This record gives sequence, structure tokens and C-alpha cells, in this order.
Amino acid sequence: MHEILSGMALVFNAEVLLVVLASAVFGVFVGAVPGLTATLAVALLVPVTFHMDAIPAIAAIVTSSAMAIFSGDIPGVYLNIPGTPSSAAYVSDAYKLNKQGKSRQTLGVMLTCSVIGGLVGATMLMLVAPTLAEFALNFSSFEYFWLAVLGLSCAAFIASGSLAKSLLSMMLGLFVSTIGLDIITGTPRFTFDVPDLLAGVNFIPVMIGFFAISEVMFLYRNLDRTNTMTTMQRETGAVFTGVGGIIRKYWHGLTRGSTIGLVTGVLPGAGADVAAWIAYGISKRRSKQPEKFGTGHIEGIVDAGSANNTSVISAYVPALVFGIPGDSITAIVIGVLYVKGINPGPTIFSGESALVYGLFTIFFIANLVLLPVGYLAIRLAYVLNRVSIRVLMPIILCFCIVGAFAINNTVMDLWIMLVAGMVGYIMISAGIPLAPAILGLVLGNTLESSFMSSMLKANGNLLDFVARPLSATLASLVVLIFVFPLLLRWIKRYRKVASTTHLTAQKSHH
Repeated sequence: MHEILSGMALVFNAEVLLVVLASAVFGVFVGAVPGLTATLAVALLVPVTFHMDAIPAIAAIVTSSAMAIFSGDIPGVYLNIPGTPSSAAYVSDAYKLNKQGKSRQTLGVMLTCSVIGGLVGATMLMLVAPTLAEFALNFSSFEYFWLAVLGLSCAAFIASGSLAKSLLSMMLGLFVSTIGLDIITGTPRFTFDVPDLLAGVNFIPVMIGFFAISEVMFLYRNLDRTNTMTTMQRETGAVFTGVGGIIRKYWHGLTRGSTIGLVTGVLPGAGADVAAWIAYGISKRRSKQPEKFGTGHIEGIVDAGSANNTSVISAYVPALVFGIPGDSITAIVIGVLYVKGINPGPTIFSGESALVYGLFTIFFIANLVLLPVGYLAIRLAYVLNRVSIRVLMPIILCFCIVGAFAINNTVMDLWIMLVAGMVGYIMISAGIPLAPAILGLVLGNTLESSFMSSMLKANGNLLDFVARPLSATLASLVVLIFVFPLLLRWIKRYRKVASTTHLTAQKSHH
């Protein structure tokens, strides 16, 4: 109880609450503008948080991401353009409901589901994370090695696109993590005699480049399609009229979506967009009226909307407990915590318990603030969606340049940001996902240091990596992740062959 009260005391002060409010407004604005994502909102906030304490810095990131995930639904409803990738799953239904004159009611349902899902995720995080942390205290370097491999494996297989492209992205991130001095011998690696690279590639300029600069490049390329929207109509009416009845009618979908969000969020690399697609697909499969999906049906929106914000919060479970990011947003959070001198992992729950409970409090506050701020965003949606991309892009570019330079006051960070932006642009153009690269960059040092430490302990004996029960279990999970897709493919092929054989036998019999 003392830790909880200490954590709440860190949060309930004027500075943190002002940061939460400002971040909420910023997140709503970024999410409501088509093409600007929740990850971009967080990346733009990183330079601002650099000079804050840990609690307000994380408060800014948590609040802005939760707001952006919801407000990404606004252009989807009015313009049939997903504001964020997580809105794409149900954008067709949302837009057709708008055509039926139910846009504000639809956004009211989305807002309510987002708040409920976020509160469910925060509750489960507070209940599950400390228990997992106690269990994780038994981990040695062997377990951390397998845990890092497990995180990278999940990221590679869960990320959208082909397996080969996901693995290529992951390997790129791992390569970048090796730049600098070797952790054992102190030998420079891939520095090309540039002194600024001896300490390694700075995490934050890479994030800004990957998610902000590449986004600016894409928005400029597609300027005609993403410019000011002039066809949006004003609408009058209450926001929450009929929302209670819809929630009561589809309460099982709300529960199912929140559960899917919890499970998906914990998986490294999945993220809110994957959770939304899974929840929408399962909702359609389990629905009594699957033929109505895609024609303006609210049921799938309830499922996917609750899964969105639940997965955003539950992604913090692996990030805080094991130091493994659940998605690209928590990857940025881990980087910010490292900058603050705080190492995510099981020891944070014992050494920084007040900080942890302060973070838990922020998750609840962020989702509660979402309700009034989201309501105002719905009322002001007409204004938000008329902001010109031509005006926003130069402002965002200035934020990127100033933010990347302000980290260490070196021009090298600007070059890193620009190179990362161009690489991110090329990767997205080629259909290569960015998430595995980010996870490779974040987990690369953990993977290398735990592997080298384990090899020194084992005197080069690789069998010691599976000698402990915990490490053997984690190694089995890694193998299962690689074998499971192959097993599913074999089962499908076997069933197809068996079905073909059965039909052939029936024809020959007749």
C-alpha cells in the first residue's frame, strides 16, 4: 500500500497532470489527421520528454498514444480514411454508418469501447506485471538470451508481410545494434573511423527517422490524396445517444475484444492494428449476422475498438517485466527509460516500485481523460479534419530536426535521422515492415550481452543454454514458434490431399 500511495503522489501534481492534458490534446490532433499515426505522435514527443523526469515523460507517451489510437477513428468515419493503421480493420463499416447519419453515435461507441478496453488493460497490467516480475527474478543470462530470441521470433512471424521480409527487417535492426565498441573486447565495429559512432547508434534519431521522416516523405508523395478534405459535412446531435444500448447488446463482443487485445498486446511485435484485425475477424466469424459486416454494422466496431486500446496498454507487460517491447510504441518507451537511467526488467519492481505504481496510475488517468477529451474531439471533428497536410508537414519536419539535434547537440544524430528516414521510406515502399527492425535494434544489445555472458559462464558449452528448466522451457517456445507455421501448412496440405482422395474414391465408386 505504501508503494501505491508513493506512486500516486508522483502523479498527482500540477506538472504531470498538465503534461497529461497537453499530451491528450496533441494525441487527438495527430490521430485525427489522416496519415499521421500514434507512433508518429510518440516519436515527435521523444525530444520533448528528453528534459523531463521519468513520470511526466512516460505520461506524455502513454496519453498521446491512447488518444491517437481513438482519434484515428474520426477520419475513418467521416472520410473513409483510417487515421491510424489500427482503424483500418473497421473503416468500411464506420464510413457506411456515417452515410446512414450515425457518425456521432458510431464515434460515441468507439470512444466508450476505447475507454473500457484501456481500463481493462490497465487493470490487468497492474495485477499481472508484479507477479510476472517476481517470477522473472529467477532469470539468469541464459533465460534472458532465450527471452530476447523469443521476442525477435514473435516479431518476425507476427509482423505483416512475408516471413522473409520480416526476417530481413529484423536482421537490419540487429546489425545497427552492433555498431560501436564490442562489449567484450572493446574493438570498434562498423564505425568507419567516425568517433561519434564509437558509442553506438543513438536510439532516438533512428526512431524519429523511421517513423516521422519516412512518414513525411510518404505524405508529400501522396499529397493530392491526403490534402485538406473539403467534402466533410457538419453534423448535429448528441454523441452518446443509444451508446448504452449498443454496449449492452454487444457486451460479449466487448469482452471478447478486450481479451483479444490483452493477449495480442503481450505478444512482441503485434500491436493495436493486429489486435483490431484479429478482433474484427473473430467477431465476424462468431456473429449471427456475418453478412452485414462491411455494410455499416456496429458489432465488429465494438470488438475491434475495445481491442485497440487494450492492446496498447497490455504491450507494456513485456516491456516493463522483461525489457522486451510489445510494439513500436513501447520500444520508444524503453529507449526513453534507458535515457532516464532506468532499466526495464524485473528489478524495476523492487528497486523502483514507486515509479512502477506511478506508471500504473498514469494508465488509468490517461484512459479516464480520454473520455472528456475524446468527446470534445468528436464535437470538433469538422475542424480537425480540415487541417492542411501542406501546413503540417513543414512543422513536423522542423520538430524532427530540432528534436534529433537536441539529444546530444551533434550533427551526426541529424545524419542518422535522415539515413533512417530514407531507409524506412525504402522499406515501406518495398513492403518490408518496420516493427521487426525496431525490435532488433532494441533487443540487439540484450541478445548480444546475454549470449556472451552465457558463453563465458558455460565455457563455450552450448548445452548449458538448455540445462536449466526455465531456459529449456523458453527454448522450447522458440522452437515451437518456428515449427508451428510449418505444422499448420502441413496439416492444411494433408487435409487437402485427403479431401481430394476422398472425392476421387467417391467418383470411381459411382
